[in-house]
Amino acid sequence: MDIEGKKAIVVGGASGMGRATAEALARGGAQVAILDRESSDGKEVATGIRGVFTPVDITDFDAAEESLSAAVSEIGGLHIAINTAGGGRVAKTFGRSGPHDLDLFRQVVDLNLVATFNLNRLQAMHMSANDPEDDERGVIVNTSSLAAFEGQIGQVAYAASKAGIAGSALVMARDLGPLGIRVVAIAPSLFSTGATASFTEEQVTPLVKDAAFPKRMGRPAEYAKLALAIVDNPMLNGQCLRLDAGQRFGPR
Repeated sequence: MDIEGKKAIVVGGASGMGRATAEALARGGAQVAILDRESSDGKEVATGIRGVFTPVDITDFDAAEESLSAAVSEIGGLHIAINTAGGGRVAKTFGRSGPHDLDLFRQVVDLNLVATFNLNRLQAMHMSANDPEDDERGVIVNTSSLAAFEGQIGQVAYAASKAGIAGSALVMARDLGPLGIRVVAIAPSLFSTGATASFTEEQVTPLVKDAAFPKRMGRPAEYAKLALAIVDNPMLNGQCLRLDAGQRFGPR
């Protein structure tokens, strides 16, 4: 799909990989709406790319539907959806404090998996109204994680939720293929984002030692490059692409 002139939404676009992708889409000629928390830098980022900002709490599923519809209405359609919002908490299945808190597990799954699917189903609905371009109406890019495949100790909730994103890519692609809508997930390794901004070089070195090359954290712009390549290439569909420098996470 040619990015020039398209309508794009980036959920989590106020920072990190989402921000880099929103900025790259804007440079490519797309009109971009950023959806992120009210307290984020979304408004400033949107102003910088001549886009729009719509505040959203993706775990408030009904309100997220309203926010998405408002953003689509403001930019006049939807062809490209990039979903990067998410997070996690560390807790063992059973540890010193007892069994994993069930509410915590649900919260992480709601944040990463249920909220993403809620957005996906609605994004697909909006895309279905598009006139096809070379039989294509839209592209959805979701964010998984290497934890989906090699989750570390204490990441059971996070790994389960991110594995759900990876596992649903093919099924959604098959569901939406007749409409000309593609679905691809990206599974990044450790990336330099707000969550890792305070890490020192001494802290980072052991975390990336098992990468083949380069032995460093990924850069948000590198996620953005892959996201735009997915949009550009119609043969990329129904899979989860590792973006990891050959990294394989150990148990710790």
